[in-house]
Amino acid sequence: MTPDRLAPELLDALGRLGWTVGTAESLTGGLVASALVEVPGASRVFRGGVVAYATDLKASMLGVDAELLAARGAVDPAVAEAMAHGARDLLGADVGLATTGVAGPDPQDGAQAGTVHVAVATPSGAHGASAWLPGDRAAVRAAARDLVLRLALDVIGARGNTRGVGRVG
Repeated sequence: MTPDRLAPELLDALGRLGWTVGTAESLTGGLVASALVEVPGASRVFRGGVVAYATDLKASMLGVDAELLAARGAVDPAVAEAMAHGARDLLGADVGLATTGVAGPDPQDGAQAGTVHVAVATPSGAHGASAWLPGDRAAVRAAARDLVLRLALDVIGARGNTRGVGRVG
């Protein structure tokens, strides 16, 4: 599937479930939300998004544990999962998508450029994925956007796997 089909497929799958989605983004800086709102009719499913680029905003806006951030830094799989849960809570969405990592060119929190953690939170819990993505800042950010959209499709069962969850309510 081409990257430009990920967002429409996700919104369609969520719509069939009667679910809504919200985003919490750090390294992608709004690319995930932008991909979703470019789809006609996205407002039926997309609740909104938060760009929490600064580490302190991950705690104050999204409820990421400050001790977790202090101990591990913002570039961590557990932080991505907490951000996804925070997006669900803050935005009143059934599904939260989150991205964190290092787009480069310099390392951050001991992680090399290209290190990415994404997560998807649903009513049944959170699922994450981590990757090292090659390329410049733009390539890493675009690949992280696609990674979280693909993970969301897998988690909700839209791509034929067994991790999908049932309808809320």
